[in-house]
Amino acid sequence: MLVVKEKLEQSLALLKKYEWLLDAYVLDFYLDDHWNKLPDVWQQHLENIPMEYLSELLQNEDQDHQVKWPVELMVLQQELRKLCINRAPKNQHKNSLPCSLLNHPKLKYMFQKRVKPKKQHEITRMAEICALSHRQTPVDFIVDFGAGVGHLARILGYGYGLQVCCFEMQPDLNQKATEIDLKLESMAAKHLSQAETSHFQRPVHLTQRLESSTQPAQFLSSIRNALQLEDDKFSFGIIGLHPCGNLGPTLMRMFLGCPQAKFLNFVGCCYQKMTTQDTHSREQVHGYPLSKFLSEQVGNYLSYEAREISCHAMEVYHDRLLAKDYEHLRIHSFRAAAERIIVQQFPDLRHCALRNVKHSPDMTFHQKPFKELALKLWTAGY
Repeated sequence: MLVVKEKLEQSLALLKKYEWLLDAYVLDFYLDDHWNKLPDVWQQHLENIPMEYLSELLQNEDQDHQVKWPVELMVLQQELRKLCINRAPKNQHKNSLPCSLLNHPKLKYMFQKRVKPKKQHEITRMAEICALSHRQTPVDFIVDFGAGVGHLARILGYGYGLQVCCFEMQPDLNQKATEIDLKLESMAAKHLSQAETSHFQRPVHLTQRLESSTQPAQFLSSIRNALQLEDDKFSFGIIGLHPCGNLGPTLMRMFLGCPQAKFLNFVGCCYQKMTTQDTHSREQVHGYPLSKFLSEQVGNYLSYEAREISCHAMEVYHDRLLAKDYEHLRIHSFRAAAERIIVQQFPDLRHCALRNVKHSPDMTFHQKPFKELALKLWTAGY
């Protein structure tokens, strides 16, 4: 624990030193002239090197450099490597529990329809991890938070035969989830024998929002009502694929506050949406920081921009730079250019959301951001 505390203290000191860089929101690159905020020696090194060499700054491991970088940048890179948690699995999972239903020639499409490959991988992997958790720590059912249209719950319920109670705040998504469940059961009846469907467990979809202030007793009451349970003599696992903002910390609190909860599997997202003492001073419970130790440290504050950075995987940027795949990176520049135009003409629309325009290779600034900008201004009544 001492090592963890020392690392947290050192991390806070480093974050404070480079606060000006962490708070440099890409959207404001031209508006706030981020380039001229860089030290002169950084600018001299960065302005003329091939872009693919920037990938060296994002390397996880110590490797030979093709560029002689400023000493301060090299020191910063070494400090980050020392303080960061290793992103590679410490021990590769030896157990495997694949879901055979996902390979069925007629039914696999019910689990993949309108789900992008990346999300398919995440759902499939999370389902397998949850099934392995259940095998190691058997529970009566699993509670899936932020279940959406039930992709994860569907694999667990029909593929692994586990009872799942889905918490989702949007009723239309729950309705859609139920429709997909029924369609899957109908197709399964045509293509599978009764013995092959005997393990099926239709997910229970509950329309309810879990707040940071929700107490364990309230949460348990909702479960009892949804599953029509008579008492609290049950056990369950808590799961969540991409619980947004405060929902991740809330799941941790529910896990600690409910003795019936036996395991917790979740992968958080949208950390910038976590509440803090500075942004929500009237609330008693916040998403960040979670630990008592960190909350007592001076300078523990992280801005919205700094927390938003943590949502991005630097490996993606490293690989794209190395492969000279600049198309995806150019979009950030386009959006920042559009932001400067927006603020010059309509200051009250700063940091507004723009409607998406389908991207295609070699799309120019006038083709993409101007379309987005025109759509936004039209929607806003300008």
